[in-house]
Amino acid sequence: LQSIRHQGIMSGRVVMGCRNTQPTGMWGQWYSTAAAAPAKVRCQVSSTGVATLTLCNVKERNALSTGTLKELETHLNALHHTPSLRAVVLCAEGPVFSAGHNLKEMHGKSEEYLRENVFEPCTRVMLALPQLPVPVIAAIDGLATAAGAQLVASCDIVIATKTSRFATPGVKVGLFCTTPAVALARTSLPRNTLLQMLFTGEPITAEEAHNRAGLVNVLAQDAADLAAQTQKLLDQILPYSQSVIALGKRAFYRQVQEKDIGAAYAGAMGVMCNNAADANAQEGISAFLQKRHPQWPPSSPLPTHSS
Repeated sequence: LQSIRHQGIMSGRVVMGCRNTQPTGMWGQWYSTAAAAPAKVRCQVSSTGVATLTLCNVKERNALSTGTLKELETHLNALHHTPSLRAVVLCAEGPVFSAGHNLKEMHGKSEEYLRENVFEPCTRVMLALPQLPVPVIAAIDGLATAAGAQLVASCDIVIATKTSRFATPGVKVGLFCTTPAVALARTSLPRNTLLQMLFTGEPITAEEAHNRAGLVNVLAQDAADLAAQTQKLLDQILPYSQSVIALGKRAFYRQVQEKDIGAAYAGAMGVMCNNAADANAQEGISAFLQKRHPQWPPSSPLPTHSS
């Protein structure tokens, strides 16, 4: 997103020994793990702990090629072990957020090759997003198709411009979007809407995804508004306890995966009891009763209930 990358409103820093580049990002300074070949994914971490991952292989429509998946997985693994991390923003350069898998790489390959080099790495990336201990925000300004739409659906919150679109067009080339459907089916997309997307390959607009389908949380007017809406959301998240958000996100995804509601309540109750007795909640409650702003304790991983 050009408007996002040119604002540069926060100073950045380089972490995890990555190569330094020019500070052209909204939330910090770009860094890249690639030393020779141009990066397909750029990453920045701001002084406030906001990491921005940008798909930047515009020539290949930001396809989730084997190289792109490898870079994404490397970045996500590194960010997972970054203590100062507070949020992640996922965006892209060019008119296509991501065209999904690179079909040229898949042509003529065996099932074993495709499993080991395409679909297993892609699945690891999709699973890594909800496993990050911070909110992951997808900021979309363009077309997201197939595994690209899967990537969007794997994020916690989605902000998209009105001109953005989402599609699962694999059926048109004889490759049903089976794995993208896993992530999309776990959003608030109505089943019949998703099945129509899967059976026809036709896209839905961001307005449909927001007003009717629930895939998009916030609808932005244009790229500039997308940057503003993303920053607004970050401003709403960053004041709160890093440890509590990490605890809450872990507990949320555990309980939604639990089929038995009684077991979901039991697990959530254990986490909430632990949290309520923790220094974070005690400070927050004290601040509320004393009508002052809370002073959160230094962030540290909070234990979660074993169930």
